[in-house]
Amino acid sequence: MHQMIIFTLTCVLSACTGIPQGVKPVTNLDIGKYQGKWYEIARLDHRFEKGMSHVTANYKVLSDGTVQVINQGYIEEKSKWKQAIGTAKFAHNTSVGHLKVSFFGPFYGSYIIFELDHQQYQFAYVTSYNKKYLWLLSRTPTVSTQRLEHFKTTAQAKGFDVQSLIYLNHTKLGNM
Repeated sequence: MHQMIIFTLTCVLSACTGIPQGVKPVTNLDIGKYQGKWYEIARLDHRFEKGMSHVTANYKVLSDGTVQVINQGYIEEKSKWKQAIGTAKFAHNTSVGHLKVSFFGPFYGSYIIFELDHQQYQFAYVTSYNKKYLWLLSRTPTVSTQRLEHFKTTAQAKGFDVQSLIYLNHTKLGNM
């Protein structure tokens, strides 16, 4: 019985680090170029970012090869900042944009970069283990209309619900 519980738990947890059908992680990822600050431009809403604006993610490669992840956002309703610190590890190969990220101990979720500006690392399209998660990340607080349209077209072609996207505000707030 104990082995069955462990097997079931392993299957459930590994499902959270899978890749959604029709999505392929980028190859030739240079995590050194990917590290740094990214602005969240658009996302599908989910409980851990509900009501947040001004969301950023900071990635830093650590000496052991893992990536420190610091997500920060402003909770409009409470007029306060929230920060979450996590760790990312490559799911398989360090040049493939499929990582697993944990903010809660041993529990990991997929972080899949499925589109990336390989030249200058200025934008990234990211999802998780299912198509309920979607982000457009940029090195700048805003993107061109063309970039936003490309993101929506690409995501819709892969089966994401682009009609439900939330667009973030990055205008100045006090004490950022």
